[in-house]
Amino acid sequence: MMAGRRESFCLIDELASLNDRLLFAVPKKGRLNESALNLLAGSDIQFHRHNRLDIALVKNHPLALVFLPASDIPVFVGQGRVDLGITGRDQVAEHETEMPPTDTTGVVEMMDLDFGRCKLQVQVPERGIITSPEQLVGKTVATSFVNLAEKYFRDLENALKQDPTDNDDGKSALKTSIVNLGGSVETACALGVADGILDLVESGETMRVAGLKAISTVIESTAVLIKSKHVSNPSLIDLIAARIRGVINAQKYVLCTYNIERPKLEAACKITPGKRAPTVTALEEAGWVAIQTMVERKRIALVMDELTEAGASDILVTKIENSRTA
Repeated sequence: MMAGRRESFCLIDELASLNDRLLFAVPKKGRLNESALNLLAGSDIQFHRHNRLDIALVKNHPLALVFLPASDIPVFVGQGRVDLGITGRDQVAEHETEMPPTDTTGVVEMMDLDFGRCKLQVQVPERGIITSPEQLVGKTVATSFVNLAEKYFRDLENALKQDPTDNDDGKSALKTSIVNLGGSVETACALGVADGILDLVESGETMRVAGLKAISTVIESTAVLIKSKHVSNPSLIDLIAARIRGVINAQKYVLCTYNIERPKLEAACKITPGKRAPTVTALEEAGWVAIQTMVERKRIALVMDELTEAGASDILVTKIENSRTA
Protein backbone atom coordinates (compact mmCIF):
# COMPACT_ATOMS: atom_id res chain seq x y z
CA MET A 1 0.00 0.00 0.00
CA MET A 2 2.70 2.48 0.99
CA ALA A 3 4.84 1.70 -2.08
CA GLY A 4 1.84 2.36 -4.32
CA ARG A 5 1.09 5.58 -2.50
CA ARG A 6 4.70 6.75 -2.94
CA GLU A 7 4.28 6.19 -6.69
CA SER A 8 1.12 8.28 -6.56
CA PHE A 9 2.96 11.11 -4.75
CA CYS A 10 5.63 11.04 -7.45
CA LEU A 11 2.97 11.23 -10.15
CA ILE A 12 1.30 14.23 -8.49
CA ASP A 13 4.67 15.94 -8.14
CA GLU A 14 5.27 15.45 -11.87
CA LEU A 15 1.97 17.21 -12.54
CA ALA A 16 3.10 20.33 -10.68
CA SER A 17 4.06 21.88 -14.02
CA LEU A 18 0.40 21.67 -15.11
CA ASN A 19 -0.52 24.58 -12.85
CA ASP A 20 -3.01 25.84 -15.43
CA ARG A 21 -5.02 22.63 -15.25
CA LEU A 22 -7.38 21.46 -12.55
CA LEU A 23 -6.50 17.94 -11.35
CA PHE A 24 -9.32 15.39 -11.20
CA ALA A 25 -8.59 12.01 -9.56
CA VAL A 26 -10.39 8.94 -10.93
CA PRO A 27 -10.22 5.34 -9.64
CA LYS A 28 -7.69 3.54 -11.84
CA LYS A 29 -9.30 0.11 -11.40
CA GLY A 30 -11.76 -1.80 -9.28
CA ARG A 31 -15.51 -1.63 -8.84
CA LEU A 32 -15.79 2.16 -9.32
CA ASN A 33 -13.61 2.55 -12.42
CA GLU A 34 -16.05 1.75 -15.24
CA SER A 35 -18.96 3.70 -13.76
CA ALA A 36 -16.71 6.72 -13.14
CA LEU A 37 -15.50 6.69 -16.76
CA ASN A 38 -19.09 6.43 -18.02
CA LEU A 39 -19.99 9.42 -15.85
CA LEU A 40 -17.15 11.47 -17.33
CA ALA A 41 -18.21 10.52 -20.86
CA GLY A 42 -21.79 11.59 -20.14
CA SER A 43 -20.46 14.91 -18.82
CA ASP A 44 -18.60 15.50 -22.11
CA ILE A 45 -15.16 15.36 -20.50
CA GLN A 46 -13.13 14.33 -23.54
CA PHE A 47 -9.78 12.61 -23.07
CA HIS A 48 -7.61 9.81 -24.38
CA ARG A 49 -5.55 7.68 -22.02
CA HIS A 50 -2.36 6.55 -23.76
CA ASN A 51 -1.04 3.04 -23.08
CA ARG A 52 -2.65 2.79 -19.66
CA LEU A 53 -0.75 5.83 -18.41
CA ASP A 54 -2.00 7.24 -15.11
CA ILE A 55 -2.57 10.73 -16.49
CA ALA A 56 -4.75 12.01 -19.33
CA LEU A 57 -5.15 15.60 -20.50
CA VAL A 58 -8.75 16.62 -21.16
CA LYS A 59 -9.23 18.07 -24.64
CA ASN A 60 -12.14 20.44 -24.07
CA HIS A 61 -11.42 21.77 -20.56
CA PRO A 62 -8.32 22.87 -18.61
CA LEU A 63 -8.41 19.55 -16.75
CA ALA A 64 -6.00 16.68 -16.22
CA LEU A 65 -7.32 13.31 -15.09
CA VAL A 66 -5.13 11.41 -12.63
CA PHE A 67 -5.81 7.69 -12.27
CA LEU A 68 -5.17 6.62 -8.68
CA PRO A 69 -6.19 3.79 -6.34
CA ALA A 70 -9.58 4.66 -4.83
CA SER A 71 -8.07 4.46 -1.34
CA ASP A 72 -5.46 7.12 -2.20
CA ILE A 73 -7.89 9.67 -3.63
CA PRO A 74 -9.12 11.06 -0.27
CA VAL A 75 -5.46 11.49 0.77
CA PHE A 76 -4.50 13.66 -2.19
CA VAL A 77 -7.75 15.61 -2.31
CA GLY A 78 -7.59 16.12 1.46
CA GLN A 79 -4.07 17.53 1.21
CA GLY A 80 -5.04 19.86 -1.63
CA ARG A 81 -2.70 18.17 -4.11
CA VAL A 82 -5.70 17.24 -6.27
CA ASP A 83 -8.77 19.44 -6.75
CA LEU A 84 -11.52 16.89 -7.45
CA GLY A 85 -11.94 13.17 -6.99
CA ILE A 86 -14.33 10.25 -7.33
CA THR A 87 -14.06 7.55 -4.67
CA GLY A 88 -16.18 5.57 -2.24
CA ARG A 89 -17.61 7.06 0.93
CA ASP A 90 -16.03 4.09 2.71
CA GLN A 91 -12.58 5.21 1.55
CA VAL A 92 -13.23 8.76 2.75
CA ALA A 93 -14.30 7.41 6.16
CA GLU A 94 -11.22 5.17 6.37
CA HIS A 95 -8.88 8.09 5.65
CA GLU A 96 -10.63 10.55 7.97
CA THR A 97 -10.60 8.02 10.81
CA GLU A 98 -6.81 8.08 10.59
CA MET A 99 -6.48 11.79 9.72
CA PRO A 100 -9.47 13.74 11.10
CA PRO A 101 -10.29 16.77 8.94
CA THR A 102 -9.49 20.30 10.05
CA ASP A 103 -10.48 23.73 8.76
CA THR A 104 -7.78 23.49 6.10
CA THR A 105 -7.42 19.74 5.49
CA GLY A 106 -9.80 16.98 4.56
CA VAL A 107 -12.33 16.70 1.76
CA VAL A 108 -15.68 18.30 0.98
CA GLU A 109 -18.33 15.89 -0.31
CA MET A 110 -20.08 17.56 -3.24
CA MET A 111 -22.61 14.89 -4.20
CA ASP A 112 -23.61 11.27 -4.01
CA LEU A 113 -23.02 9.69 -7.44
CA ASP A 114 -25.56 6.90 -6.90
CA PHE A 115 -23.37 3.99 -8.00
CA GLY A 116 -20.99 1.61 -6.25
CA ARG A 117 -23.54 0.97 -3.50
CA CYS A 118 -22.21 -1.41 -0.84
CA LYS A 119 -21.94 -2.02 2.91
CA LEU A 120 -18.87 -2.39 5.09
CA GLN A 121 -19.85 -5.29 7.31
CA VAL A 122 -18.45 -7.47 10.06
CA GLN A 123 -18.68 -11.06 8.84
CA VAL A 124 -18.07 -14.42 10.50
CA PRO A 125 -18.31 -18.10 9.47
CA GLU A 126 -21.93 -19.11 8.83
CA ARG A 127 -21.56 -22.32 10.81
CA GLY A 128 -19.54 -20.82 13.64
CA ILE A 129 -20.66 -19.95 17.16
CA ILE A 130 -20.16 -16.18 16.82
CA THR A 131 -23.42 -14.30 16.32
CA SER A 132 -22.59 -10.76 17.49
CA PRO A 133 -19.61 -8.41 17.00
CA GLU A 134 -19.11 -8.26 20.77
CA GLN A 135 -18.02 -11.91 20.63
CA LEU A 136 -15.11 -10.91 18.38
CA VAL A 137 -13.61 -8.62 21.02
CA GLY A 138 -10.21 -10.07 21.98
CA LYS A 139 -10.11 -12.25 18.86
CA THR A 140 -8.58 -11.68 15.38
CA VAL A 141 -10.27 -9.69 12.62
CA ALA A 142 -8.89 -9.39 9.07
CA THR A 143 -9.60 -6.33 6.91
CA SER A 144 -8.20 -3.80 4.48
CA PHE A 145 -10.03 -1.07 6.44
CA VAL A 146 -7.65 -1.06 9.38
CA ASN A 147 -8.51 2.38 10.74
CA LEU A 148 -12.27 1.83 10.69
CA ALA A 149 -11.81 -1.63 12.19
CA GLU A 150 -9.68 -0.31 15.05
CA LYS A 151 -12.18 2.46 15.81
CA TYR A 152 -15.14 0.08 15.63
CA PHE A 153 -13.65 -2.50 17.96
CA ARG A 154 -12.20 0.12 20.32
CA ASP A 155 -15.72 1.54 20.68
CA LEU A 156 -17.03 -1.99 21.33
CA GLU A 157 -14.37 -2.62 23.94
CA ASN A 158 -15.21 0.66 25.67
CA ALA A 159 -18.91 -0.24 25.66
CA LEU A 160 -18.16 -3.59 27.28
CA LYS A 161 -16.13 -2.13 30.15
CA GLN A 162 -17.71 -2.43 33.57
CA ASP A 163 -16.74 1.13 34.56
CA PRO A 164 -18.53 3.49 32.10
CA THR A 165 -16.25 6.39 33.12
CA ASP A 166 -13.13 4.46 32.10
CA ASN A 167 -13.12 5.60 28.46
CA ASP A 168 -10.24 4.65 26.20
CA ASP A 169 -8.51 7.74 24.80
CA GLY A 170 -7.15 5.67 21.91
CA LYS A 171 -3.70 5.26 23.45
CA SER A 172 -4.08 1.93 25.25
CA ALA A 173 -3.57 -1.36 23.47
CA LEU A 174 -6.50 -2.78 21.54
CA LYS A 175 -7.52 -6.21 22.80
CA THR A 176 -8.86 -7.19 19.39
CA SER A 177 -6.12 -8.07 16.90
CA ILE A 178 -6.59 -6.35 13.51
CA VAL A 179 -4.83 -8.08 10.59
CA ASN A 180 -4.25 -5.94 7.50
CA LEU A 181 -5.03 -7.84 4.29
CA GLY A 182 -4.99 -6.08 0.92
CA GLY A 183 -7.10 -8.63 -0.93
CA SER A 184 -9.05 -11.89 -0.69
CA VAL A 185 -10.17 -10.91 2.80
CA GLU A 186 -13.12 -13.29 2.54
CA THR A 187 -10.77 -16.31 2.69
CA ALA A 188 -9.19 -15.28 6.02
CA CYS A 189 -11.58 -17.27 8.22
CA ALA A 190 -11.44 -20.44 6.12
CA LEU A 191 -7.63 -20.35 6.13
CA GLY A 192 -7.45 -19.84 9.88
CA VAL A 193 -5.99 -16.33 9.67
CA ALA A 194 -8.88 -14.66 11.47
CA ASP A 195 -12.01 -15.33 13.51
CA GLY A 196 -13.95 -12.69 11.57
CA ILE A 197 -13.49 -10.10 8.84
CA LEU A 198 -14.53 -6.53 8.07
CA ASP A 199 -15.14 -6.21 4.34
CA LEU A 200 -17.30 -4.60 1.67
CA VAL A 201 -20.45 -6.41 0.57
CA GLU A 202 -22.32 -5.57 -2.63
CA SER A 203 -24.67 -8.41 -3.59
CA GLY A 204 -23.49 -10.72 -0.80
CA GLU A 205 -22.78 -13.56 -3.23
CA THR A 206 -19.03 -13.65 -2.55
CA MET A 207 -19.73 -13.73 1.17
CA ARG A 208 -22.16 -16.64 0.83
CA VAL A 209 -19.76 -18.63 -1.36
CA ALA A 210 -17.06 -18.13 1.28
CA GLY A 211 -19.42 -19.48 3.94
CA LEU A 212 -19.76 -16.16 5.77
CA LYS A 213 -22.64 -14.23 7.28
CA ALA A 214 -22.94 -10.55 8.23
CA ILE A 215 -23.47 -9.74 11.90
CA SER A 216 -23.04 -5.95 11.83
CA THR A 217 -22.89 -3.07 9.36
CA VAL A 218 -20.23 -0.44 10.07
CA ILE A 219 -21.10 2.00 7.26
CA GLU A 220 -23.14 2.08 4.05
CA SER A 221 -21.29 3.47 1.07
CA THR A 222 -21.72 4.79 -2.46
CA ALA A 223 -19.41 6.59 -4.84
CA VAL A 224 -19.09 10.31 -4.08
CA LEU A 225 -17.64 13.37 -5.78
CA ILE A 226 -15.25 15.13 -3.42
CA LYS A 227 -13.26 18.33 -3.67
CA SER A 228 -10.34 19.91 -1.87
CA LYS A 229 -10.69 22.83 0.53
CA HIS A 230 -8.07 24.61 -1.62
CA VAL A 231 -9.46 24.33 -5.18
CA SER A 232 -7.51 26.13 -7.88
CA ASN A 233 -10.45 26.98 -10.17
CA PRO A 234 -13.81 27.24 -8.34
CA SER A 235 -15.82 28.22 -11.44
CA LEU A 236 -14.60 25.16 -13.35
CA ILE A 237 -15.36 22.98 -10.31
CA ASP A 238 -18.94 24.27 -10.34
CA LEU A 239 -19.27 23.65 -14.10
CA ILE A 240 -18.01 20.06 -13.85
CA ALA A 241 -20.24 19.41 -10.83
CA ALA A 242 -23.29 20.74 -12.70
CA ARG A 243 -22.58 18.47 -15.65
CA ILE A 244 -22.08 15.44 -13.45
CA ARG A 245 -25.27 16.24 -11.51
CA GLY A 246 -27.10 16.40 -14.84
CA VAL A 247 -25.91 12.92 -15.80
CA ILE A 248 -26.87 11.53 -12.39
CA ASN A 249 -30.36 13.01 -12.64
CA ALA A 250 -30.74 11.73 -16.18
CA GLN A 251 -29.89 8.21 -15.04
CA LYS A 252 -32.72 8.36 -12.49
CA TYR A 253 -35.41 9.44 -14.96
CA VAL A 254 -36.85 8.66 -18.37
CA LEU A 255 -39.04 10.86 -20.58
CA CYS A 256 -42.56 9.50 -20.90
CA THR A 257 -44.81 10.72 -23.76
CA TYR A 258 -48.39 9.63 -24.36
CA ASN A 259 -51.74 10.73 -25.78
CA ILE A 260 -54.99 10.87 -23.82
CA GLU A 261 -58.49 12.28 -24.14
CA ARG A 262 -58.87 15.62 -22.38
CA PRO A 263 -61.57 14.45 -19.92
CA LYS A 264 -59.09 11.89 -18.60
CA LEU A 265 -56.24 14.40 -18.33
CA GLU A 266 -56.59 15.10 -14.60
CA ALA A 267 -56.36 11.40 -13.68
CA ALA A 268 -53.35 10.92 -15.97
CA CYS A 269 -51.50 13.90 -14.46
CA LYS A 270 -51.88 12.36 -11.01
CA ILE A 271 -50.05 9.29 -12.33
CA THR A 272 -47.32 11.36 -14.03
CA PRO A 273 -47.00 14.69 -12.15
CA GLY A 274 -43.46 15.26 -13.47
CA LYS A 275 -40.66 17.12 -11.71
CA ARG A 276 -42.66 20.35 -11.63
CA ALA A 277 -45.67 19.77 -13.88
CA PRO A 278 -46.33 17.75 -17.06
CA THR A 279 -46.14 19.40 -20.48
CA VAL A 280 -49.60 19.32 -22.11
CA THR A 281 -50.00 19.96 -25.84
CA ALA A 282 -53.26 19.97 -27.81
CA LEU A 283 -53.42 17.51 -30.72
CA GLU A 284 -54.98 18.21 -34.11
CA GLU A 285 -57.65 15.65 -33.26
CA ALA A 286 -60.33 17.37 -31.20
CA GLY A 287 -60.58 16.37 -27.55
CA TRP A 288 -57.08 14.81 -27.36
CA VAL A 289 -53.86 16.06 -25.80
CA ALA A 290 -50.24 14.88 -25.74
CA ILE A 291 -48.43 14.62 -22.39
CA GLN A 292 -44.68 14.75 -21.90
CA THR A 293 -43.21 14.26 -18.43
CA MET A 294 -40.21 12.88 -16.53
CA VAL A 295 -40.77 9.63 -14.64
CA GLU A 296 -38.44 7.78 -12.29
CA ARG A 297 -36.77 4.99 -14.25
CA LYS A 298 -37.42 2.42 -11.53
CA ARG A 299 -41.18 3.14 -11.65
CA ILE A 300 -41.74 3.36 -15.40
CA ALA A 301 -43.20 -0.13 -15.91
CA LEU A 302 -45.80 0.41 -13.18
CA VAL A 303 -46.58 3.92 -14.50
CA MET A 304 -47.18 2.56 -18.01
CA ASP A 305 -49.60 -0.02 -16.59
CA GLU A 306 -51.50 2.69 -14.70
CA LEU A 307 -51.59 4.99 -17.74
CA THR A 308 -53.02 2.22 -19.90
CA GLU A 309 -55.76 1.60 -17.35
CA ALA A 310 -56.47 5.35 -17.28
CA GLY A 311 -57.03 5.36 -21.05
CA ALA A 312 -53.69 6.62 -22.35
CA SER A 313 -52.43 5.46 -25.74
CA ASP A 314 -49.25 5.70 -27.83
CA ILE A 315 -47.10 5.57 -24.71
CA LEU A 316 -43.42 6.12 -25.53
CA VAL A 317 -40.43 6.03 -23.18
CA THR A 318 -37.19 7.80 -24.12
CA LYS A 319 -33.81 7.58 -22.41
CA ILE A 320 -32.46 10.90 -21.11
CA GLU A 321 -28.74 11.39 -21.79
CA ASN A 322 -28.31 14.49 -19.65
CA SER A 323 -30.41 17.09 -17.89
CA ARG A 324 -30.38 20.28 -15.87
CA THR A 325 -33.27 20.16 -13.45
CA ALA A 326 -34.06 21.70 -10.10
